[in-house]
Amino acid sequence: MRTAYSVETVRAAERELMARLPDGALMQRAAAGLAAACAELLGRVYGSRVVLLVGSGDNGGDALYAGARLARRGAGVTAVLLAPERTHAGGLAALRRAGGTAVLAGAAEELILRSDLVVDGIVGIGGSGGLRPEAAALVAVVERSRAAVVAVDLPSGVEADSGEVRGAAVRADLTVTFGTHKPGLLIDPAREYAGSVRLVDIGLELPEEAELEALQDVDVARLLPMPGAASDKYRRGVVGIAAGSARYPGAAVLAVAGALRGGAGAVRYVGPAGDEVLARFPETLVSEGGPRKAGRVQAWVAGPGIGDDAEAVAEVLEADVPVLVDADGLRLADRDAVRGRTAPTLMTPHAGEAAALLGVRREEVEAGRLAAVRELAEAYRATVLLKGATTLVAAAGGGAAVRVNATGTPWLATAGSGDVLSGLAGSLLASGLDGRDAGSVAAYLHGLAGRFAAEGAPTVAHAVADELGAAWRGVFPPTRPTR
Repeated sequence: MRTAYSVETVRAAERELMARLPDGALMQRAAAGLAAACAELLGRVYGSRVVLLVGSGDNGGDALYAGARLARRGAGVTAVLLAPERTHAGGLAALRRAGGTAVLAGAAEELILRSDLVVDGIVGIGGSGGLRPEAAALVAVVERSRAAVVAVDLPSGVEADSGEVRGAAVRADLTVTFGTHKPGLLIDPAREYAGSVRLVDIGLELPEEAELEALQDVDVARLLPMPGAASDKYRRGVVGIAAGSARYPGAAVLAVAGALRGGAGAVRYVGPAGDEVLARFPETLVSEGGPRKAGRVQAWVAGPGIGDDAEAVAEVLEADVPVLVDADGLRLADRDAVRGRTAPTLMTPHAGEAAALLGVRREEVEAGRLAAVRELAEAYRATVLLKGATTLVAAAGGGAAVRVNATGTPWLATAGSGDVLSGLAGSLLASGLDGRDAGSVAAYLHGLAGRFAAEGAPTVAHAVADELGAAWRGVFPPTRPTR
């Protein structure tokens, strides 16, 4: 499990550790890891030209001490001081002893344009509200250069706790972060600025419960429902799909496709696209009546392509089983009916749908995705999966860490992809996973399947569904052949 902690939590852990260490030892640990990462990125340190963008405080100190290490290995290192009167004195002295130099920001442009590597130590994790004009001007020069860019702890100009970017920000090729990931390194839009992320262990002791977490293969493999010797199709779970319309029959087909590959033992379908569903998936149990007459299920999916069938959505919400609400269902679902449910509810909006539910502009959701998913989960008393380049899953009632998933590919932004995800997550609900696990595991597998289907080129939703089996198998370690 990859975890991320808030600035407040990290600061507290740093203070506790520094109280037990010799003065400056923690910064030296960070600088050593930063210098090693820079050297690896450069390939050849001797003779390389390195520019340090140095703000005030410890972030600039990390950059200066790392620069001193590179200078001792033969790099030409120049520190650009944005706040000369508040520059970390010990770090600057160490750089000068190692043969490095320092200049003011006004003399930096040509140095940056001729450099091989720029180290961003402008603002640390405590920065907020965007960069000041002088720093923003330097960032613009960096963008014109051909230098590799390494950010210290996180790119300057991004919000550590929220992932928001308010104005100019450094776009790094590599971010070297210390002690733990910060939420902004895992959440869009800030994640796009971080490049590759390397975590340097500096010995922080952090709480067991993180603010943000990201599943890895081993976590997904542990959560996936696996049939036992006594399993039958009903014990494995039955998922109901209320989806599709005369205008959008394909949404029903795609939701069923995702559900059939999601681990449940059977899929019941209700809606006007029964013929289309059976033509593609004859194993589906199709009901002529509404959700109340469909027979027993362990979970429902309501909404993909359902048009204006508010009655079907209302019937599903009355069921005393877990329910996933997506697409048209989000528009049709009565808020009080969702809030009043005793069984779990999982809502799966994209940014536009989330904005409509919250009564704000889409741009506000996209700029503050973490705040939006938490607000929706609280407002609807439901688990919320907010789709996007990084998918966020917030549990109903809060408390648990928000899950973030980045296994997908931009090629997943294609018609019907979300319908496949809904069916997959609904099937996992029927198999017994709770809303947070079902949503985050489904997002993980769906993202992997999207990569497999695309292979760097455009793909379509049914191809993503076809690759879910490969994604499922891919999270398990390979087995050794038996003799």
